[in-house]
Amino acid sequence: MTDPTNERKLRHLRTIEGDPESDRRRFHFDAIRLKHRALPELNLREVSPGIEFMGKKLSFPLLISSMTGGDHDLVRKINFNLAKAAEATGVAMAVGSQRVMFTNPKARSSFELRRLAPNALLFANLGAVQLNYGFTLEQCREALEVLDADALYLHLNPLQEAVQPSGDVNFSGLAGKIIEVADALDKPVVLKEVGAGISAEDVELILKGRIEYIDVAGAGGTSWSRIEHHSLMESDRRDLGLIFQDWGIPTPAALQALKPYRDAITLIASGGIRSGMDMVKAMILGASLCGMAAPFLKPAMESTEDVIEVIERLRREFTTALFLLGVSCADKLIGREELLLECWSDGVVA
Repeated sequence: MTDPTNERKLRHLRTIEGDPESDRRRFHFDAIRLKHRALPELNLREVSPGIEFMGKKLSFPLLISSMTGGDHDLVRKINFNLAKAAEATGVAMAVGSQRVMFTNPKARSSFELRRLAPNALLFANLGAVQLNYGFTLEQCREALEVLDADALYLHLNPLQEAVQPSGDVNFSGLAGKIIEVADALDKPVVLKEVGAGISAEDVELILKGRIEYIDVAGAGGTSWSRIEHHSLMESDRRDLGLIFQDWGIPTPAALQALKPYRDAITLIASGGIRSGMDMVKAMILGASLCGMAAPFLKPAMESTEDVIEVIERLRREFTTALFLLGVSCADKLIGREELLLECWSDGVVA
């Protein structure tokens, strides 16, 4: 008997590989212009792109965002290559949803990554809505333990669930349950969307708890609505995933909307980030860490070396942008909106 959760993960991988338009490539960050310094007063070779995040030193503020996990050789290959590359290059990594390991114990091995990345910053991952469908604090702890993770992502995906024929769509009272889990765990909880963004109203719902990290995961990159479209066979639902494929708050807009909460919340930016320059722009808008997934999927299907090649390209782009802005180290980027040209406008900064 096949496991539907495991089969869905495999179908997602095949869909992403077979449908280039699942990466919406909206390039929202392209509208943002940066202030070039002809006299940066720096030596490029002395620019420091490294940061510290959750007590661990990263070579630069890159997070390999959540992708997959499950009982299949390809899934294991992807996660193992990503973990080894994260360790080799000193960046962070998050796994895909670990729900599958509770329905298929053989999937656990795809999440046992600490042996491959003993020093890396690793994020476990569960769907927050599962707290309304029987998942408990103990299962959250187990997700952390299997990975020996530094923190737990609780991801929010109401659009994806709404598009699925039998999605888990009861999000009622969820904020309170998220707060309860975050308050009970001894490791940080990161609240994360999966590509539609997080609003100020969402943040207000969880401020009274211990959640100190939010990944805005805005619109502009991979569309899970479009991916789910490929599994919709009923005629009355067939176009639902396409109609909503670009729904959501663009990542730059989400970062700007959460500016008032930076004293209480550390922001992670993901969703449509595709270059080291995009990372710099996201940090200027308030992010402390930047996540990408799509650029790593195909390389991870090949080898660790291919993943490392992408990471090193991103680091060169990031460091070069720092130099051209006259910024000596990465942590001096965060929230520095004076580094933007006043003329740029995309409905985010006037």
